[in-house]
Amino acid sequence: MQYDPTIKHELITRLHNGESVTELSKSFHIARSTIYRWKEDELAVTTKRKYYTSNDINILERRIKKLENMVSILKEVDCTVHSPLQDRLKALEKLKNKYGVHTLCDALDVARGTYYNHILRNKRDNVWHRKREEEYRVLIHDMFYEFDQIFGAKKIHAILRQRGHHVNKEYVARIMRDLGLSSIRNQSKSTYEFLSKKPRNIVQQQFNVSSPNFIWVSDVTCFKYNGHWMYICAIIDLYSRMVVGCHIGKRNSAQLLGNTLRKAYEERNPPPDLIFHSDRGTQYRSQSFCSKLKAYGMVQSLSRAGNPLDNAVIESFFSSLKREELYRREYTSEQAFREGVTQYINFYNNARPHGSMGYKTPAQLEQAYNERHSVSRQGSE
Repeated sequence: MQYDPTIKHELITRLHNGESVTELSKSFHIARSTIYRWKEDELAVTTKRKYYTSNDINILERRIKKLENMVSILKEVDCTVHSPLQDRLKALEKLKNKYGVHTLCDALDVARGTYYNHILRNKRDNVWHRKREEEYRVLIHDMFYEFDQIFGAKKIHAILRQRGHHVNKEYVARIMRDLGLSSIRNQSKSTYEFLSKKPRNIVQQQFNVSSPNFIWVSDVTCFKYNGHWMYICAIIDLYSRMVVGCHIGKRNSAQLLGNTLRKAYEERNPPPDLIFHSDRGTQYRSQSFCSKLKAYGMVQSLSRAGNPLDNAVIESFFSSLKREELYRREYTSEQAFREGVTQYINFYNNARPHGSMGYKTPAQLEQAYNERHSVSRQGSE
């Protein structure tokens, strides 16, 4: 349909003056699509090769702006698209707050997925993230026992969100897997039947005992080395505070605990009815570990749920281990990490005086005990 050019001119003028397309369509009895087309035609540019609408012009303007930014990026970085990938990633990381991700990646020919993985990996490896994850591991561990080991990752996540923590379910689930925490609801009946005859808390925070090999306390801590969590299980004799067993593993499992217990038993050969105290972790309450305790003639004692003070001695040891050794070293290999822990335990047992023990070392206390009882036996003979 042909329209008078004066009508087109009047309509476009009124459109520029602020009237809407709908109002003009009703006034002139012209379809809105026609008005939109006239508006596009007015802004269009025709060259010898192509007809450009206003949308085409906008796309070209954005492309030109992006190309200008890519040229600026190439001028600012000290590498090219042919440089090693790590060099290009480091260069892009320096400019991540100045340009868009698409422009950065296109400028140096880096896949966006590779770039995001690089940023995420650096985030996980930096000091702030390690500290944050360590805090959440403690928080999730305490919350799990606060609710008596009933809640799984979904409910723990929901409660964290209610308390103002902005974390996702996958993050919570991963930490719970690393800590070996899982809801006991599915196994509650069998667990109850298995543990119903076991004592709950024999120690009752009475940490001063009269002889070695009377009460042992144990726990597991973790430390992130080279992007992976390493788990340290330790056993301490309450009389002298000596570390009588220690084992390092890549998983917090009943096997880790069993290996530590076996080492301590073979080293000390304790008498029957020794009290073995720990928290209420699922590994310590597993049938396999409880069976080992029974085979060694030991009596199990468990802390109250959500009460770390019931196992304060081993908690204090792990705190000293981290502050005096792990946080102060930069280990070059897993073997160096393991050797560092072993050397610290040797120092802790033989050279480090304890304020709570009259500033004597664990080795000195046990030596004095053995000398006293050796004299007593000779006198009785």
